[in-house]
Amino acid sequence: MVKKLLTTTGRYVQLMRQTFSAPDNWRVFWRQLPSEIEKLGINTVGIIVLISIFMGVIMTMQTVMNTENPMLPRYSTGLVLRDTLLLEFSSTIMSLLLAGKVGSNIASEIGTMRITEQIDALDIMGINSANYLILPKIIGLMICMPMLVTLSVFLGLAGGCGVAVFTDMITLSDFIYGIQYAFVPYYFTYSIIKSFFFGFIISSVSAFYGYYAYGGALDVGRASTNAVVNSSILTLAANVLLTQLLLV
Repeated sequence: MVKKLLTTTGRYVQLMRQTFSAPDNWRVFWRQLPSEIEKLGINTVGIIVLISIFMGVIMTMQTVMNTENPMLPRYSTGLVLRDTLLLEFSSTIMSLLLAGKVGSNIASEIGTMRITEQIDALDIMGINSANYLILPKIIGLMICMPMLVTLSVFLGLAGGCGVAVFTDMITLSDFIYGIQYAFVPYYFTYSIIKSFFFGFIISSVSAFYGYYAYGGALDVGRASTNAVVNSSILTLAANVLLTQLLLV
């Protein structure tokens, strides 16, 4: 078990060193990057919108219903929703959801190229296949993650506002006052910093399992599963470490 872990870690480090070498052709890299941003970031906006709005609505309703205590001010609902979105949901939970969608996409795409010998063909032509295929995906997702997190926070708060506007559970003035009350700007910075790391973990780990998916179609599916599981575990581990370093 330990030997397998060390071997896998060594192969990952070696692959990342190969990936982050200077591109053979910068024009090709800059041409690929917008495509990866669209595929990994823009195409995931739909699921971010739906989940963030519904989670904002649900968390607002649950907070109101479970804090019906005269000792607690009514504006605490907005405060709880704001800090929950900033500290955990929009960065960590959304990253876990993206690991399932984006991570499996990266692993299956690169894995298919491996089993169809397209990567071997690139290597034979003297092209750094890891740099050519993986670097644009890593950079693209790291660029998109802060924007997706910001969008998720905004839409979650908008969902909470919807509860205040369309129901009588909480007044809009109380909700907005709670959002503004005791706001700590660093919480947003903390969330953005985490999103950069999570974007790197999801893209690099998924690319690693796809890159070494030797075999057939069954191995591509196995690589996708391993990519989602391991990137999720590493994201949670990184969340613990980053929280300790940045907040405690």
